Amino acid sequence: MEEEGETAMKTHHFVLVHGIGGGGWCWYKIRCLMENSGHRVSCIDLTSGGIDLTDADSIHSFDVYSKPLMDFMFVLPDQEQVILVGHSAGGLSVTEATHKFAKKIRVAVYLAATMLKLGFQTDDDLKDGVPDLSEFGDVYDLGFGLGADHPPTSALVKKQYQRTIIYHKSPQEDSTLAGMLLRPGPILAITSARFTEGQEDKLVPRVYIKTAHDRVVKPHQQDNMINKWPPSQVYVLETDHSPFFSSPSSLFGLLLKAASNYS
Repeated sequence: MEEEGETAMKTHHFVLVHGIGGGGWCWYKIRCLMENSGHRVSCIDLTSGGIDLTDADSIHSFDVYSKPLMDFMFVLPDQEQVILVGHSAGGLSVTEATHKFAKKIRVAVYLAATMLKLGFQTDDDLKDGVPDLSEFGDVYDLGFGLGADHPPTSALVKKQYQRTIIYHKSPQEDSTLAGMLLRPGPILAITSARFTEGQEDKLVPRVYIKTAHDRVVKPHQQDNMINKWPPSQVYVLETDHSPFFSSPSSLFGLLLKAASNYS
């Protein structure tokens, strides 16, 4: 029979970070599974994401975009360690947190995510970490907060392409929900992400969860990032870009496995 302390050791605090255009709402299935199993869950809305009403076209700095997660990590008790999970572009915010709050992170999990050690420093970083959706045609609604003669400041995949590109293996009702809730993401701010190499982030083990049928961050892009900055562990899901919709039970199992391996 397990002692009470041993049972308590099996519960974790998961901090979930959405990708561009998303919000904490993306994780509703995972949150339900986790909380029903006794775990703590915090779903972060980055600036302009979810219920944060900031206009994406007004955000030109990655620091501003990622501030909600940094604020959350700052006030987290020093003795607490979380399992930090980032989806898609949310991986950049996870990496920033590992540089700044390494001692508060038990393991960093990248889910079909942009995993670049130093952010967007080179053309290869952009090639690996930024989705190339040109094969689908003109799929973006772009915002030009700095004027039409400047690079776009925000982007949103047009509604008629969202299911085909992002949710093609997900239940119809989830892609319908996403179509109602997705908002433009601040692409200028995200692609401005730059990190300085340090020692703190080396203290945080990293796990990558690949999505084998991903049409956004394609498998070869994921492989390139994994090969350039090898994580401690790589798992694979046979899903689209949104396994929190298309395979929540399998994703939940892998997140628990990652958390337990680094307890």
